[in-house]
Amino acid sequence: MKVATKAFGLIDVDERQKIQMPKGLFGFESFREYVILDAEKQPFYWLQSTEAQQIAFILINPFLFRSDYELDINDSVLAEIGITKPENALIFCVVTIPGGGEPMTANLQGPLVINRETRTGCQVILSDQRWKTKHDIIAELAAGKN
Repeated sequence: MKVATKAFGLIDVDERQKIQMPKGLFGFESFREYVILDAEKQPFYWLQSTEAQQIAFILINPFLFRSDYELDINDSVLAEIGITKPENALIFCVVTIPGGGEPMTANLQGPLVINRETRTGCQVILSDQRWKTKHDIIAELAAGKN
């Protein structure tokens, strides 16, 4: 399928890269169909809306820089997207890359949880006070929290 992307223009995408977000993302609830694309630089990915070219988010696997990351998610939330076993879940966090030399951060408080079998996902808000919306990725890697 063809998808108009923010980062790469019009590209061909495999159907297996499609992700349904029935409730959308916080602040972007009306956008529910996405594709996950490899970014030019690993370990990042793009979550690209298939409904609006300018709606795209940079993602990272939080366990790459926070091996102590824990998600306490209500089973009913996981059941909504069909996850019954932890190994069926893909976890990503949205990355912010601000201008002006500010650090690149990841939102560990609002991760995306995706069922790897059905490719259905949701964004959750964690109540654990350790997780904030802005975790400095490079600083936490340097501090050895990975």
